[in-house]
Amino acid sequence: MNGERDLVLHKPTVVPEMPSALSNLHNRLRSGICASAQHGELRIMVFPTYVDAHGRPRIKKSLTTWDLANAVGLHHLRELTAREGVGLEAAFDRPDLPPVDLDDPQHEKPLQHALLFPAADDETPVIAFVRFRIVPVLRHIGWLSSDDD
Repeated sequence: MNGERDLVLHKPTVVPEMPSALSNLHNRLRSGICASAQHGELRIMVFPTYVDAHGRPRIKKSLTTWDLANAVGLHHLRELTAREGVGLEAAFDRPDLPPVDLDDPQHEKPLQHALLFPAADDETPVIAFVRFRIVPVLRHIGWLSSDDD
């Protein structure tokens, strides 16, 4: 009713034995999808996951663009933003924020990033959710190497 949609990872009733970081991921790391300032465009916040010392998945909200590229993978960010109508920007329009440029990622000021995509695009938010939320946990528990796509 408020115009938002969510992507949520749900836990099935029966799951096999798995590392706690992965089993703790269910229904914990939702990603809200909301309208952007442009008509016909939506956005999803780019908050990558990390696993804390207790094996709980957490999110990092503010990163420099360079830190974001290192956390997610610069080539994965470029793949996402190469999709038609998709862009990466600062989540909030403030004059003191540096530009978000994947050709020259800044490493001076942390900020919140948002991925913008056409409202008719159902694939981009799912790909982003997997890249930003699920893949880092799979890498942490060793189910994906850092070289895996």
